[in-house]
Amino acid sequence: MHTVFRIGEVRKIDKESPLYQVDLKLTSDDDQQLRQLTDCIREESSGSTGWYRMGKLLLKIGQFDKAEELYTALLEQASDDSDKAYIYHQLGWVKDNQGQYKEAVLSYEMSLKIKRKTRPEDHPSLANIYNNIGLAYNYMGDYSKAVEFYKKTIKIKEKALSPDDSDLAISYNNIGQVYNNMGDYSKALEFYEKAHKIYEKALPPNHPNLAISYNNIGQVYNNMGDYLKALEFYEKSLKIREKALPPNHPDLAISYNNIGQVYNNMGGYSKALEFHEKVHKIYEKALPPNHPHSAISYNNIGQVYNNMGDYSKALEFYEKAHKIKEKALPPNHPNLASSYNNIGGVYNDMGDYSKALEFYEKAHKIYEKALPPNHPHVADSHLSFAACYEKMGDYAAALKALQSAFQIQQQAFQEGNPAFTSTYSWLGRVYHSMKDYPKALDNFEKCLAIVQKTLPERHPNRAITYSNIGDVHRLMGNYEKALAFHQKALNIQENVQCNPLQVATTYINLGETYREMKNYSTALTYFEKGLEIREKKLSKNHPDSAVVYHNMAKVYLATRKYSMAIKNIQQAVEIAQEKLPSTHPHLLEYRETFEKLRKKM
Repeated sequence: MHTVFRIGEVRKIDKESPLYQVDLKLTSDDDQQLRQLTDCIREESSGSTGWYRMGKLLLKIGQFDKAEELYTALLEQASDDSDKAYIYHQLGWVKDNQGQYKEAVLSYEMSLKIKRKTRPEDHPSLANIYNNIGLAYNYMGDYSKAVEFYKKTIKIKEKALSPDDSDLAISYNNIGQVYNNMGDYSKALEFYEKAHKIYEKALPPNHPNLAISYNNIGQVYNNMGDYLKALEFYEKSLKIREKALPPNHPDLAISYNNIGQVYNNMGGYSKALEFHEKVHKIYEKALPPNHPHSAISYNNIGQVYNNMGDYSKALEFYEKAHKIKEKALPPNHPNLASSYNNIGGVYNDMGDYSKALEFYEKAHKIYEKALPPNHPHVADSHLSFAACYEKMGDYAAALKALQSAFQIQQQAFQEGNPAFTSTYSWLGRVYHSMKDYPKALDNFEKCLAIVQKTLPERHPNRAITYSNIGDVHRLMGNYEKALAFHQKALNIQENVQCNPLQVATTYINLGETYREMKNYSTALTYFEKGLEIREKKLSKNHPDSAVVYHNMAKVYLATRKYSMAIKNIQQAVEIAQEKLPSTHPHLLEYRETFEKLRKKM
């Protein structure tokens, strides 16, 4: 063994000099932890020639372009089928890591074709090729093909290997990932936990594969809405990767990305941005400019800005992500649909509903072609339509979309899963708009029951639900209950970082409650607070600002300040005429208020 040191303390010599003193401690040949680690490294970078060992090492350390250059040169010199099959397989691995999945499948199939000349279909040497073809199909979004090849791999490995072999764990991990992508989370967790038990027995505690295992389990818990559990597993993964990998390795970025996503889901937006920006810096250094992982980074930063209500920033990052995906992915890849859906969501929030529907339609067409009919992404697509139709005042279309989403979720999730909260919340909003207040309250309370079980006490989504319930109580004439729920919402929103537009909605709901209680000065104070936020965060002439102008006009009407009332109702009508369909209930309501005012004057 070469000389190996443990790094002790690192100290800067002085403030002016860029020199550091590093305390090193020489390890001994009988250091058990070092021995385990070096044995694993030696095994993973094994090969019949020095060049083959070099190629495997380049892949392990994330030097994919250099590995491709090496294997291409070796393929040109290869003379027998055995060498060609091996090199095609390794080139497939390179292409996978570069995000060129179609090319990866072609390379793997060339390797498989050569090997099948002399081997039966279930020969143990074919297991890794089946596994890697499955991996490429998974990335391409062809999940049925991925499962087909992963099952071939597992069938071979379960016969040929011991139950604790780490190679078997890789296959359990991979099929678990496909089930996770398909929304079958119980099946995903079953396979991930099988893999994890093997890794704990077979690998040293700081091995990168153990980090992958922790990461995958965390991902399932995140999808199931158990964010604290997800964070626990993601942080275990990160600790291993920070010890085992160089600072710009793409696998380290995966951990940062996933932790950022959990903080985003929990409403910790500044913390989320901090982790996503770490990811972006790594990808800029380690990957080619159009790699799909860079798109994921842009997408997640866009998502955080969208949740914070900064729509221009959100659109900027979503469009960067989309350009990469269009170049890197096939036209019916689900990730391309997610990109369309995200851009549509920003346009919906900005009040450009026709533009939003255009992107939602593009997304939905892809989901219908690429995913099974009960996939959660298909349900999410219906929810996007419902949100847009509700804003447009087409409540029948919104209810139809919500019923489609709910039916899919009942097949895909257990009762009480966080996925249902969005559906119940939107059902509540649609019934609220239709003035069916008992049904609205019933759905908001169903949403709250799930939120209270699955989200932290001060999660922004709790505040949204409290405010929604408070507004229904207002409409039912129960003002004390309404004020109590709105105050619960503000206690969260004014003390945690959340989307300021959510705070604006609570202010406006409070304003409406005080207006109906005839406490006009307090009502006006809350309306002005809400309007200030909306005018700052939303595009000019946004329909949500028109709602506040209308509310303020009603206050001025009640207090006989007719000139101020006319000014505000005219602004509301002008915005609604520009942005909303001619039959939209809000526009009709604004015109009715305008007529009342005109008669008074």
